[in-house]
Amino acid sequence: MKLTLKVAGFAVAAALSAMAFAAEPIRIGVSGPFTGGSSPMGVSMRDGVKLAAKEINAKGGVLGRQIELIERDDEAKNERGVQVAQELINKEKVVATVGYINSGVSLASQRFYQEAKIPVMNNVSTATVITQQFKDQPDNYIFRSSANDAIQCGMIVKEVIDKRKYTKVAILADSTNYGQLGREDLEKALDAKGIKAVAVEKYNIKDVDMTPQLLKAKEAGAQVVITYGIGPELAQIANGMVKLGWKVPMMGSWTLSMGNFIDNAGPNAEGALMPQTFIQEANTPKRKAFIEAYQKAYKVDRIPSPVSAAQGYDSVYLLAAGIKQAGSTDGPKIKDALENLKEPVEGVVTVYNQPFSKTDHEAITANIPVIGMVKGGRVVYAYDEDKKTGSEVRTKATKAAPAAKAAKAVPAVMEKAK
Repeated sequence: MKLTLKVAGFAVAAALSAMAFAAEPIRIGVSGPFTGGSSPMGVSMRDGVKLAAKEINAKGGVLGRQIELIERDDEAKNERGVQVAQELINKEKVVATVGYINSGVSLASQRFYQEAKIPVMNNVSTATVITQQFKDQPDNYIFRSSANDAIQCGMIVKEVIDKRKYTKVAILADSTNYGQLGREDLEKALDAKGIKAVAVEKYNIKDVDMTPQLLKAKEAGAQVVITYGIGPELAQIANGMVKLGWKVPMMGSWTLSMGNFIDNAGPNAEGALMPQTFIQEANTPKRKAFIEAYQKAYKVDRIPSPVSAAQGYDSVYLLAAGIKQAGSTDGPKIKDALENLKEPVEGVVTVYNQPFSKTDHEAITANIPVIGMVKGGRVVYAYDEDKKTGSEVRTKATKAAPAAKAAKAVPAVMEKAK
């Protein structure tokens, strides 16, 4: 009898232990700059991530487990990013991480995830090399849901050279990895059009006087200024041009949509152009719900960095889909699932239908972003045509679905949402 009770007791204890294990949350890291000049991007990304996790948890979580977000401020510093990565992997035991705003932090930090075989979903950083950093290795754990610099530079050059017919361009890029890698991609895109910039100038983070760089660009006869940097310094460029009495168009990477550029430059930001994967306009049911949820949760009208928020939100749904399909939180199994997602994932930016493969870890192709423009203190569609077709969800271009066709596709999952 005692033996029977003892066995029964062990069985109950084992069952309770199994239940407790099954109920353990799925720990996902969130790494980004939540303070400093990059914080509008970092905070918006984090808040988008939190909205997605809250929605998923309200519906029962993933694999019957809740998502637990482990947030860390990397301060936009490479060394801090490395420290955060090691802490999230070794101490917090995360099964994956979403985030990274600054390309330099990505490149310095994600190697630890690669070594640990833990997936990273880059949702804001854009340096083209990010998903190719470990292309020489058998398996790649680095994914991305933002438009890389090669895509953006192609769009910028098409806008400046092909559409607006400028032939004399100046490039002003910050000294970070983001700025300099972006400048390299920009010069390659210009070279493909037979154009060489009349001025290529560098500046540092926290510089407040861009007069020397702008004077060189002006004296070289630049017809347009193309930028690669982040908000506060971009505002100094726009303000510096006005101080010099030199008014030429300003275009640059997607960061010209940052709230601290628009606010610090004020009226001098008007008309600035940039590629955007997401513009804060409720033109689909999914986007309307997302915008309203963000505004309600964080008590804002204009999202500080709409692109960062939307891509952050989508990155969690993509990762959750991978975990669900894998039926596991094992890193290699999640990676394999992400490379062959069988079910479409409805996001804010797009509907992701097999967004990744073994050799392609980029969810965004060149047909998805549009050109945005600063107008009235916020970013709007630069072209009426894009605004009119904004409700037509642009999906990833593949060999089977050319860009022109994919741009107008409205997947069945989105039709059901209407």
